[in-house]
Amino acid sequence: MTSPSDPLAARFAGKVILITGATSGIGAAIARRCLAEGASVVCADHAEDAAVNLVEELGSRALAVRCDVTDGRSMERVLDTVRGRFGRLDGLVHNAAAPSLDGTVVDLSEEQWRRELDVSLTGAFLAAKFALPLMISGGGGSVVLIASQFAHVATGKAVAYCAAKAGLVHLAKAMAVDHAGEGIRVNSLSPGAVATPRLLQRWPDLEAADRQLGPAHLLGRIAQPDEIATATAFLLSADASFVTGTDLLVDGGYAVR
Repeated sequence: MTSPSDPLAARFAGKVILITGATSGIGAAIARRCLAEGASVVCADHAEDAAVNLVEELGSRALAVRCDVTDGRSMERVLDTVRGRFGRLDGLVHNAAAPSLDGTVVDLSEEQWRRELDVSLTGAFLAAKFALPLMISGGGGSVVLIASQFAHVATGKAVAYCAAKAGLVHLAKAMAVDHAGEGIRVNSLSPGAVATPRLLQRWPDLEAADRQLGPAHLLGRIAQPDEIATATAFLLSADASFVTGTDLLVDGGYAVR
């Protein structure tokens, strides 16, 4: 995190950044990082109480909004709220993700398959659909779609997750082509395993998850949420002014093998 004496502390001064899936783990770390660097942060999540609690922690430059990223009308209302409160939007981070589901194409139900793609991929489409006009009207901005190392390499019994995250990487590239002339940069970011509550769906605690998953990464450990937030802030910022249409692997070397 930055401190008041850090030159990065004002990197987002006067900027407004919208984050979906913002209430815990990576999303909450991104919100804290952007706020520390001067941004006003809109924390959008289906868990409204959790979003309100996070905003109470973050202070007056944070706003909690309830949203369902799979519902276009819900996302449109979020952007209406952003427009009414701030009158601008400079950054969008789509971090919302469905709960992990084990299964092959044979095992998964159609409903489970659609849910994974609806939250991760269609959610990114809808967030961008309603966010980009506000960003463009203000002169441009940056979009970051949070993907995964499994957008690049597959893992067993995670076919819906792998497909959705790979779709995000290519969605970012296609959006970058479409909107570069309007001042919009679009990138994806692919983390490796990260020490978040999401891992507790599979392991009893984060230490156990690190023991199991850490050796698969060249650096020998899983990431901390702040490490993903730091990389996301780079892509959002003017420091990445010549970066668009790319995927940033922040995976501790997982996909190298």
